[in-house]
Formats: sequence, structure tokens, C-alpha cells
Amino acid sequence: MRKVGLNTTQWRKSSYSSGDGGENCVEVADGIPGVIPVRDSKLVPHGPVVTVTAPAWAAFLTSVCGAASSTPR
Repeated sequence: MRKVGLNTTQWRKSSYSSGDGGENCVEVADGIPGVIPVRDSKLVPHGPVVTVTAPAWAAFLTSVCGAASSTPR
């Protein structure tokens, strides 16, 4: 497992996360080659960060977006 420096990482939240003040969100960061850091915004700055490989993150998004588009509203 490699160590990833996150001190200067720019985090972002989904635009869907703004309904209750934006505190109950998952945040992701870009700009680190090969991995996507993911964290819980309630635990910033002392909570854990999970790093997912870029291909695994892409597969996750494809799965979630595909499931969301096939679910009746």
C-alpha cells in the first residue's frame, strides 16, 4: 500500500448534498494519479480517508449511475 499526501488536496461534495447544511456528505478529491480519496465530511479533518483505485471508482460510478437511471421515480 502506498502513502498518499492529502495535505493540499481539494475536496468536493455532490451538489445533492446541500439540503441540510452539507454536513452529511461523502467528499471526494481529484488530482492524485491513480487513486480517488473518499471521506466523510462530518469527520473532517480528523476522520479516516479511504483511497480507491481510479478504475474501481469508475466502475462504482458506472454501477450507481446505471442503477439510478433504471430506477422509477
